[in-house]
Amino acid sequence: MKRLLFIALLILPFIATAQEISTHYKIYDVKKQKTINLEDIVTDMANANVLFFGEEHNDSIGHYLETTLFKKLATAYNNKVGLTLEMFHTDVQPVITEYLAGIITEKNFVKEARAWNNYKDYRPMVEFAKEQGLSVIGGNAAARYSNAVTKNGLQILAKLPDVSKAFLPPNAIDTLTGRYYEKFIALLGGHGMGAMKVYQTQNFWDATMAWSIAKFAKANKDKKIFQVNGRFHSDEKLGTFAQLKKYAPTLKALNIASFAADDFANPDWEKYKELGDYVILTDPNVKKTF
Repeated sequence: MKRLLFIALLILPFIATAQEISTHYKIYDVKKQKTINLEDIVTDMANANVLFFGEEHNDSIGHYLETTLFKKLATAYNNKVGLTLEMFHTDVQPVITEYLAGIITEKNFVKEARAWNNYKDYRPMVEFAKEQGLSVIGGNAAARYSNAVTKNGLQILAKLPDVSKAFLPPNAIDTLTGRYYEKFIALLGGHGMGAMKVYQTQNFWDATMAWSIAKFAKANKDKKIFQVNGRFHSDEKLGTFAQLKKYAPTLKALNIASFAADDFANPDWEKYKELGDYVILTDPNVKKTF
């Protein structure tokens, strides 16, 4: 009896935290037109291969939810889950793999894998993957390649040596027209040569992440894939989501758009219905990092 009480005292703070956070987010299933919970998304993944979590990089509740969802997917699908991340580049994959294998220190990993300044927000997922023996894939293109595209356009990639091309998709697809282009130009505030070059870089990022997902999926046909990226890359099933359909047309993907919303208390779900399969609204008044 004393042992059970001791265990209960140990886990109580974690239960309290989960209960506290649950009041600060709401999940909406666009197709079913109703609010749901994380377990419902996990269940839906039985019929899908890839789940995009489109985040806002500074949303602490969103970070908590993506870690929680990653763990739930691993539990539900017997650890047959891989994690692909915008936050690491394809050329540091050996460093990621060395760290997951316990060969190098975390200090070396953070430095040599060029971890983002807010790596603390993604660390729980990486550490869970390390503990469970799960794969973590750096999905994005290194800054030196992105800078080259911004300066010279996508055609510069053809001049790279073969050893460099191994880190990059065989063809970065330029989606010059359509909704994604319109959204991007609106975000930048107008047209122009500068905007065009930056837009090509955006396409390059999308293509690299989509290619990374497709390559991992091809080598691990029995695994679910949890892709984490900034939500502009996957909202409305555009960007990386759309390019994945070109690299791996048979993969079934679902996407989440997660962000803090001013109408959190009384959401107008109708205005968010185009964003994807699921919309997660987080409380904008919560600043705590969980």
